[in-house]
Amino acid sequence: MSRTALRICPLCEATCGLTLTLDGPRVTGARGDRDDVFSKGFICPKGAAFAAVDGDPDRLRAPLVRRDGELREATWQEAFDAVAAGIRTVVDAHGPNAVGVVLGNPNVHTVAGALYPPVLLAGLGTRSVFTASTVDQMPKHVSSGLLFGDANAIPVPDLDHTDHLLLIGANPLESNGSLCTAPDFPGKLKALKARGGTLTVIDPRRTRTARLADRHIAIRPGTDALLLAATAHTLFAEDLAHPAELTPHLQGLDELRDALADFTPEAVAEACDVDADAIRALARELAAAPTAAVYARIGSCTVAHGTLASWLVDVLNILTGNLDRPGGALFPQAATDKTPRPAGPGRGFALGRWHSRVGRHPEAKGELPLSALAEEIDTATEDGTPIRALIAVAANPVLSAPDGDRLDKALGSLDFMVSVDPYLNETSRHAHVVLPPPPPSQSPHHDFAFNTLAVRNQVRYSRPAVPLEAGRMAESEILARLVLAATGMHGAEPSAVDDLVIGQTLGKAVTEAHSPVHGRDPHDLAAQLTGESGPERRLDMMLRLGPYGDGFGARPDGLSLARLLEHPHGIDLGPLRPRLPQPLKTLSGRIELLPAPIAGDLPRLRAAAAERPAGLLLVGRRHLRSNNSWMHNVPALTGGTNRCTLHLHPEDAERLGVRDGDPVRVKGAGGEVTAPAEVTDAVRTGVVSLPHGWGHDRPGTRLSHASTDPGVNVNQLLDGSLLDPLSGNAVLNGVPVEVAPVTEKVMPLTSAKL
Repeated sequence: MSRTALRICPLCEATCGLTLTLDGPRVTGARGDRDDVFSKGFICPKGAAFAAVDGDPDRLRAPLVRRDGELREATWQEAFDAVAAGIRTVVDAHGPNAVGVVLGNPNVHTVAGALYPPVLLAGLGTRSVFTASTVDQMPKHVSSGLLFGDANAIPVPDLDHTDHLLLIGANPLESNGSLCTAPDFPGKLKALKARGGTLTVIDPRRTRTARLADRHIAIRPGTDALLLAATAHTLFAEDLAHPAELTPHLQGLDELRDALADFTPEAVAEACDVDADAIRALARELAAAPTAAVYARIGSCTVAHGTLASWLVDVLNILTGNLDRPGGALFPQAATDKTPRPAGPGRGFALGRWHSRVGRHPEAKGELPLSALAEEIDTATEDGTPIRALIAVAANPVLSAPDGDRLDKALGSLDFMVSVDPYLNETSRHAHVVLPPPPPSQSPHHDFAFNTLAVRNQVRYSRPAVPLEAGRMAESEILARLVLAATGMHGAEPSAVDDLVIGQTLGKAVTEAHSPVHGRDPHDLAAQLTGESGPERRLDMMLRLGPYGDGFGARPDGLSLARLLEHPHGIDLGPLRPRLPQPLKTLSGRIELLPAPIAGDLPRLRAAAAERPAGLLLVGRRHLRSNNSWMHNVPALTGGTNRCTLHLHPEDAERLGVRDGDPVRVKGAGGEVTAPAEVTDAVRTGVVSLPHGWGHDRPGTRLSHASTDPGVNVNQLLDGSLLDPLSGNAVLNGVPVEVAPVTEKVMPLTSAKL
């Protein structure tokens, strides 16, 4: 007999509420939850395919341990015995930095992925940490850290109330939004236009979002920071910069004006391939709008000046008085945020506290560039030991990092590798131990990360829709046991990890004067926690200590896990509200408009105004029915427009002698790939586009559907040498490439400065 269960979708950042249809333990369908307080019934093709994702027959159902060179099914005990032996042997011989940790994007989509990796990193003490952030959004973290003192203080556009929205390098009609958690982003953009608002999109591609815009500016890839700097310059030059109520919170306004003096619209127009008058019009429209918000995403992050572009986005919101203002860009307040502290100076944000061993890349937010992972494994130096063991949690860097061929070979040389992954994919195939988490229907869900980026404050929690299948282990237990095995505590009860975190958190909270539990007994508080598992007890603790929490009885109407469970469709906590100066943690206690690292990088941007890259420039793209490399093994989410083709403009195709459907060879500094051409005016002239996440043609994987139409790995065109120097983020867009029909010889790549 069928039944239904509620579940928050974990397949993208929109976090929509789902109603699952179940036949016994099997999910048979999914539809939008109309009563969900946040998504109100919206669903996209990924959510609709939840049952197929959840029931993929290629998902691993038992641990794999490498024996005699072959991965074979093993017991959980055997798997963790092997992890403990493999990791501790390397640590004992070479120290903790010889163990690398790679965290992939799916970690932020699960409860366990949010709660346990920080404990793993603290327990290991390694500085060899790499995540998907440095092939994605690290520039935004760095710019926020430098401006606001907190790398996670990221303002989001108030989509429901703004009058003018400027989108740069973002395509939310395909991505559903990113660093801006907003179910039904398309509907919100249509509502903006319906109420008389203006939508402007800056993108080298005429995306679905660009087609909806009132104005689309097809910028030359990689020049976003130049255009934004000229827009800010215009605000100053035409006396349109009016921070208004923000002024008391600002430091360095005059210095900022001076620093941007050279970035006139005329100075950047040719580099951006945007008319100077169009740039001035952007500035004037932003300043004239009753409210406005500037929002930029991956297209402006994964370029040579990604941090400067991210910084200038907030500079524009500040100069127009739209930061921390309804209808502008505001700081969300998640239910599991720490107890708000009194406003005042903080510790600030520092870059480069240590450096990578080979390339001497500075750390950012505790991480090294993912682009440097291969060289940290395969290159010996006199300064430290190469990485000899690797822990990969929900990560597939062979496809997501530049030069996957080199990384592929490097992974094969490791003394030991453990991968937490539901699939045997292009990366996990190298592991000595693979620990597979259960499918999402068998796991709880709460969006720790995405609620800090949500366009409306709310809180929701889903318990597992179905019980764990026999032989499965909960993801939280897998990661807790991994922590214990990797840190020399193998054999201890996994609950010890949760007890440790709870004890440390409550022990600190009772000493803080602004905490609702100041002066109380942490042991008594721990005894009050409710929940059926360690993760639920930790969620209860975070809710009760958080900004809306009950303070363990101090605020009777506040949040707790028990109260949240009474509201299966979630609790609405209201629209975003002004919060300054409380979020600021800079040394000055103010918004530091021109931090030294930013000022130090501006000469590089000035030089870029004179550069003209030759040939074609490569940009990426994504599809509504995929999320990185996750979903190409699900038949319902492939085919149609979700194909790995090279988009190129008809004029470029005619010049190259390429017809639609022809195989073409694309060559970059890191290698070459061959893909079918798709001739389309959706890209501007001089630009070609390949989607990311493809390249499922390596032996030893178990991705039966993905391997039938593997596509090509766009990141193989990169050699990993191009990075944004402030954030260490890989340059994935605006990269010069050579394109030719496969029957012609591709000339050697002519390097061009970015």
